[in-house]
Amino acid sequence: MKKIYKMQAVLLAACVFTGLAGCGREKSNIMTITNVSYDATREFYESYNEIFKSYYEEKYGEPVNVIQSHAGSGSQARSVVEGCNADVVTLALEHDISLIEKTGLVDSGWKQEYDNDSAPYTSTMVFLVRKGNEKNIKDWDDLIKDGVEVITPDPKSSGGACWNFLAALSYAREKYTDTAKQNEFIKKLYANVSVLDSGARGSATTFVENQKGDVLIAWENEAMMTVANYPGQYEIVTPSVSILAQPSVAVVDDNVKVNKSGQAAGEYLSYLYSENAQRLVADYGYRPSDEKILNEYSDKFNLNVKCTTINDFGGWDNAYKQYFDDGALFDKLCN
Repeated sequence: MKKIYKMQAVLLAACVFTGLAGCGREKSNIMTITNVSYDATREFYESYNEIFKSYYEEKYGEPVNVIQSHAGSGSQARSVVEGCNADVVTLALEHDISLIEKTGLVDSGWKQEYDNDSAPYTSTMVFLVRKGNEKNIKDWDDLIKDGVEVITPDPKSSGGACWNFLAALSYAREKYTDTAKQNEFIKKLYANVSVLDSGARGSATTFVENQKGDVLIAWENEAMMTVANYPGQYEIVTPSVSILAQPSVAVVDDNVKVNKSGQAAGEYLSYLYSENAQRLVADYGYRPSDEKILNEYSDKFNLNVKCTTINDFGGWDNAYKQYFDDGALFDKLCN
């Protein structure tokens, strides 16, 4: 098995510090809220914040500012638990918000507070390869071949990495009925992983900027953004089986009580379901939860890919216990 290089402790600490830095706020007469999110949403929320601020000021006659914080989803959840003054969290996994809920910072029942289990957009996991696809990568089977170098982030810190792992396992389950063969497939795949970055954006940087690896397992929106920003240099390969990734959103109830920001925080998440926001979601490569708008973008998204869901793995509590907790399957097979 190839050695898997993880981010060094110093770099990880720097990333955590950077995420926490976005959690502070200066005193201001203008209502300010903080959105603690994950790596791959940076550009989307930069644009969303502008249309939200216009909407809010028009509706309430007063301005609002939004601070963004981005890092691996698991790291971001921990930062909120450890004191990051988030008003809202928009994280890659329902499980990450559930961890915050267990501390009492987020009220129980948050999942029912907004439509579609508080998931205003979805995504799936795809492959990003260099133009020409020299290794002829077409499906998950090709990622376990000798000589194929795979880039994907670390499930211990990245929500996208957890989705990647489950997408690969979905394929293994489709191909093999025997659990031992499924596990061997996953073991071979991660033996071909050369770098486990702490988040999805770090893995994209490793693949694109540092030119390392033959294939990046990526959020669909992250892959689309790379293709658009580097014309003629990259291609997207959609595997035969993937998973419906459902990022989740919630108000951090305890913090908004102290910050007196409940109205702005609630509106911030509600407006994600508006027609304007749903079209912006699609423009940035996420799949709108509004089925009508999603179908309008059917030429952009492969809506025919076979996707499992987290329910096929018994929900996030069960999936984390079985695959991602310390000593669970990922640790046994991939370390």
